[in-house]
Amino acid sequence: MRLSLRLWLASVLVLTQLVSGALCWGKEGHYTVCKIAEGYFEDDTIAAVKKLLPESAEGDLAAFCSWPDVIKHLSQWKWTSVLHYVNTPEYRCNYEYCRGFIFFSFNFIHVSVSIVYVFAFKSIYVLFFFYEGDCHDANKHKDWCVTGAIFNYTNQLISASKNSQSLVHYNLTEALMFLSHYMGDVHQPLHTGFLGDLGGNTIIVKWYHHKTNLHNVWDNMIIETALETYYNSSLPSMIQSLQSKLKNGWSNDVPSWESCQLNKTACPNQYASESIDLACKYAYRNATPGTTLGDDYFLSRLPVVEKRLAQGGIRLAATLNRIFSAKPKLAGS
Repeated sequence: MRLSLRLWLASVLVLTQLVSGALCWGKEGHYTVCKIAEGYFEDDTIAAVKKLLPESAEGDLAAFCSWPDVIKHLSQWKWTSVLHYVNTPEYRCNYEYCRGFIFFSFNFIHVSVSIVYVFAFKSIYVLFFFYEGDCHDANKHKDWCVTGAIFNYTNQLISASKNSQSLVHYNLTEALMFLSHYMGDVHQPLHTGFLGDLGGNTIIVKWYHHKTNLHNVWDNMIIETALETYYNSSLPSMIQSLQSKLKNGWSNDVPSWESCQLNKTACPNQYASESIDLACKYAYRNATPGTTLGDDYFLSRLPVVEKRLAQGGIRLAATLNRIFSAKPKLAGS
């Protein structure tokens, strides 16, 4: 990677530390996910991450995990904004990357629909209705969502790791930082929230005495309140507490969190399905517009937030370990 790009990334790191406001999961949440992940990196992953990050980072991926939130506000990066979430249908409380199709067979047919394929075999007509899935942008461009982004940047890193002679040369530093960030986003329940309220962004509530929206409560306010209440506003102390839970209370769950069905490298669809289920059970419940959310909401939702941060870290590490443990080793960046 060219020195100019490394210097640019280093300057963005400084900017990241100065930016405040409603970021996805909040900078504290993303830092936590990536710091937990670092504790589960295999040796090959540690080496690859250090090679891809600017030298100034000294291998600390967590320091760059909020980078995609900073750049999405810049004109040349606005196209990435849609990659931080996936909208799901109102009140279904499930997520489907692709919602499948229905098959019909008729002797005679007359139809007029927008998405339809008709095949004629002699006198029999076969009709396929293809239903769009949840992973698309406002213009119905497929794969433009957080799960699609995770698949994309995982494949970019895999292609570079396995084939140094590839004709397509990706920016692997960006791929690493995007993947690390979006892995955190997909574990925030309201990043898979309903289209009608934009994942809780249009649900105006009070968090104790502060007016905000439900999405920001889950991105920032629950974590910030926990830091003030239990950790003397010390993020390292909160991370240490989560690491302790991973070694003790959640230790039996970690292997299942790490695993990916069908031996896949990344499985964000599973994580998105979990998130929308949790959004319905915890985020949206008792949080209608105008509601004041206080101790009852905070104390019952904090364990959900803590576990999702831990799961995001474990799964980010597992995904990067699967990518970088492949042979031959990562091609030069």
